[in-house]
Parts: sequence; C-alpha cells; structure tokens
Amino acid sequence: MTDANEIRNGELLAAVDIGSNSFHMIVARYEHGELRVIDRLRDSVRLAMGLGPDGSLATTQRQRALACLAQFGQRLRGLPHSRVHAVATNAVRQLANPQAFLLPAETALGHPIEIVSGREEARLIYLGVANGLPRGKQRRLIVDIGGGSTEFIIGQDFEALERESIQVGCVASTRRFFEDGKLTPKRWRQAATEIGVELQQFAADYRSRGWAEAFGSSGTVRAIGSIVQANRWSDAGISFDSLERLRDALIAAGSIQALNLPGLSEERAQVIAGGVVILESVFAALGVVQMGVCETSMREGLLYDMLGRAMHRDPRSGAIAALVERYAVDRSQAARVRETALILFDQAAADWQLEPIDRDVLGWCADIHEIGLAIAHSQHHVHGAYIVAHSDLAGFSQQGQQLLETILRSQRRRPHRGGFEALPERLQTIARRLTALLRLAVLLHRGRTNEPLPRLLLQAGERSLRLTLPSLWLEQHPLTRADLEQESDYFKPLGLKLQIGTR
Repeated sequence: MTDANEIRNGELLAAVDIGSNSFHMIVARYEHGELRVIDRLRDSVRLAMGLGPDGSLATTQRQRALACLAQFGQRLRGLPHSRVHAVATNAVRQLANPQAFLLPAETALGHPIEIVSGREEARLIYLGVANGLPRGKQRRLIVDIGGGSTEFIIGQDFEALERESIQVGCVASTRRFFEDGKLTPKRWRQAATEIGVELQQFAADYRSRGWAEAFGSSGTVRAIGSIVQANRWSDAGISFDSLERLRDALIAAGSIQALNLPGLSEERAQVIAGGVVILESVFAALGVVQMGVCETSMREGLLYDMLGRAMHRDPRSGAIAALVERYAVDRSQAARVRETALILFDQAAADWQLEPIDRDVLGWCADIHEIGLAIAHSQHHVHGAYIVAHSDLAGFSQQGQQLLETILRSQRRRPHRGGFEALPERLQTIARRLTALLRLAVLLHRGRTNEPLPRLLLQAGERSLRLTLPSLWLEQHPLTRADLEQESDYFKPLGLKLQIGTR
C-alpha cells in the first residue's frame, strides 16, 4: 500500500463476516498501534439452511440476509471502502450464481463483499486467533466449526503453517444427518463415520506435524465449551470425556426439540448436534485430548489483515513472490515491465480515478505476467491465467484472483472479452484499464533489453488512451511502431481507443 492508505491514529476499521450460520460485524478504533473494539453486532441468519441442492437460495434466508446487511450498513455509513473488510464464506461459495446474491448484498451493506476460499478463510481465522492468545513459540492446532465448513490450521506465532478446509459445518451437518430433528445412536454413528472419512484426507499429515496445544474458535466451539462447563463435565476447556457425555445427553434427549441442557441457548440448540458430532470426530481423527476455547476468530483476523495491508505487511505480496520463485520468472524482464506499467499508471490514475490498491494489482500482474512460460511459450498468457486461477494465494479473495487471472489472460493478442464480463460489475472497468496499461508495458519491452525507454507521456480519457513518444525513437524502433499500430485494434475489446502521438 502507498502512504495515502496508512491508517491514522483514531481511525475506525470494520470487519463483516457473512458466515453460513451467523453474520458478524465488528468495529474497532486504531489507537497507538492497537485495535480497540468499540462495537459488535451479530445476527443468526442461518444462510446455509436456505441452500438448495441446485445451489439456489431460499427467499426467507435471502431476505433475512439482506435485512441484516442493511442494519450493518447503517452502522458503517460514512466509513470509506478501504476501512471496511467484508467477506462471504462457504454458503455463498456454494451458490450456483453468487453474483445474484452479492449485488443486492453489497447495495444493502454499502461496501464491496469478497468471497474467500476455505484455505483463505483458515488463514484469516488463524490471524484472529493468534492475536487473541498469548504469544508463544509452540505449535498450535486451531479448529473452527462454521455453519457450512470447518477449518483446520497448525500455526506457530503469527504464521499459519498448515491450512485445510472441509465442507462440513454445524448447520449443514444438522440438516444432513438430523433433518427431522431425531437424535439416535445409529444416526450419530453414521454421521461420525462420514465426517471421519472427510478428515482422513489430512489427518495423518497433521498428526505427523504435531502441536503443543489445541484451541477451538467461533460460536459452535464456544457453545460446546459453555455446555460442558455449565454441567461440570470438564475442569477447563473441552475434554474428550466431556464431549462423550454431551453426545450421550443429546442422544438421550431423543430429538432436537427436546433438548434442555444447562448452558445451551434455544438458538444454538437448533444446530448443536451437527457441531458436536463434528468436534467429536475431530478429537478422534486427530488424537486431540484437550481443547481450549478462544474468543477471537475470523472477524478479528479481518481487522488485523486490513491493518497489516496498510502497514506494508500484505500477505498478497508474499503470495506473488512465491509464484515468481516457483515458476522461475525472469525477474529482470518483470522488473522492466513493472517499472513502465507503474509510470503509465501514475499518469492515468487521476483521470481514471484509480486507487492505490489498483496500483498494487498492476504491479503484481507485471511481476507474474510470464509465469505461463514455465509451461510453454505458445499461449503462455493463457497458461499463466490458469495457474493464477487454480493456485492457493494467501490474502486474495476469489474475486481478487479472478481479477489477476483476467488481466493476465488478456495481456497479449486479442483480449478475452468474456473474462471481463465474468467479473463483478464493479471490477470490470478497472480490469480493462489495468489490462491496457500492462499491455503497453509488455509491448514496449518486447526486446527484453536494458535499453532505456524515452520519456512516456500518457493521457487518459473516459474511453481513450493517447501515448506520445519521440518521432525519432519510433523511427529507430520500427517493430515497436508496428506493434503499437496493431495494438489499436486490440484495444477495441477493452472499450478503449488507443492513439499514438509523436513529439
């Protein structure tokens, strides 16, 4: 981030977690290098309850979600987009058409909403948990049971070493195994067996990695902790024995409607069975004996992630650097293209109303614009786009990776019009404009030499770009001149008219 995005003392930051079970909002004030929480809001929307097998969303859940986000939006009114980090998780990931939900959701909230992958969700969870626990060098296992998915992290200090996410959550599992509300030993065994199979994908690797202590975060684990403490089944946290006693109590009740346990709220009772069977399966598969309960989770992680980005500790830069390393990018060529792309950006930014984050995106695209060469020279822009689309990039939302993919896919030859149209509407114009700047930078460095470029003059209009170069330089570089003339035709799918001027 640039200095223009530095967080100043006294500024407010907000995080919105659009979960599969509950929606959360947290507002904090940045004071003397620390975040002080000043407001929290929560609503049990149960978005996952409205998910159909075809990826549709029931009208009831949709209306509840939009009403909740409108309430959040009222509290966030006046905060700039750069100070609000809103993310959607598993339930929105499962929608057949997420944009059909996100468009009205963003309108209700008044801020952009990003969809995060399961592993990115795990990273954010760990960041929140690590900042809520005493610092230590020992490895920790973190388990976060959400409404639609469960995340697993092994971390040390503030670094997530291992991250996994499975499509098993308290709402989804309650619907799947106990849909009519009946709780029987047979159904419980079936649920535990099927969840155990999911856990076997990574259980051996996690046990081999090892950890010194385990913690659970988010509402499900906190609710289980409250129940076992209220019933005095565990001296501290959650033990395997206390989980077995809770399981037996649930089955003895016979149905969800009949549940009446100390420490169990009426609201949580509707989904507690799915949460308990998941946690019991986790203890068995990973060999957990005792689990502490952590009060912080992904929403706090969102705040600290936003703070880190503004303070030049952006995990996205690390993810891009890892791609450069992994695919043996020609760093000299990437640096040449990056420098020129940013020179062009700085001249167009004001007229095109581009933001500091857009400058970062262009720089990242320049850094990795040739990663596809690791596969083949032919169509390397297509290969590079594929790599970005299918890589696990820390810090990037699904829309963020889609933006990178689209720009890389259209950096050369005729731009891929469909890629732009597949982006959220708010990103389409930005993507086209950043693509135009990257294309010019790549074209001007086609010779792959350290020969300095002449001073570039760029004028940006709503639907035009005018690049002015010395006439003598163009005469001395006929190939570049020919490329620029052809580029005028390639700019049409970007909705831009390219003009080349001389001086």
